[in-house]
Amino acid sequence: MEENKIISGCRVLIIGGSAGSLDALLKILPLLTVLPSYAIVIVLHRRSSEDSTLEELIAVKTVIPVTEVEDKTPLLPGCIYIAPSDYHLLFENNNTLSLDISEKINYSRPSIDVAFESAAGIYGPGLAAILLSGANADGTEGLIAVKNAGGTIIVQNPETAEMPFMPRNAIENIKPDYILKPEELTWLIEHINS
Repeated sequence: MEENKIISGCRVLIIGGSAGSLDALLKILPLLTVLPSYAIVIVLHRRSSEDSTLEELIAVKTVIPVTEVEDKTPLLPGCIYIAPSDYHLLFENNNTLSLDISEKINYSRPSIDVAFESAAGIYGPGLAAILLSGANADGTEGLIAVKNAGGTIIVQNPETAEMPFMPRNAIENIKPDYILKPEELTWLIEHINS
């Protein structure tokens, strides 16, 4: 890992993942203590719109405030936001998050591509995006959009992913700024804007 190349000017860190990504998140989030200058937004493929287990699980694993996104939720630094199931997550110019029920992308809603592309359009170089474990191609096009907008892209090392297809597909299609194990992701997140 290039320890001399720290992410600076980050306003939003967005994390996308599918099958196997919760395990990586639960290794990362408990070690984080504060996010003074940026927000974390988590977009995971989920099964049921009635299931709030993800928010509850993440909330008990971190000291950082956790909020499930509702339509027009203000995006504030120092907080973690969780995309709900059955909605695409969109970023707005007025620093809010909105929800969309258009068709599924890559068989998923929320789609990681949709969220990453929307965030790239708003935050450009002020965005960092992490793609975790998963079993489909969702996230690759979104990472390309983040890179093209001047943001930083990070991919979980496929060798550490429960489902390596998603991070491997991204690496085959774009050169990430970082390819990291979960414990290295924690170090990187802690050093954003430092």
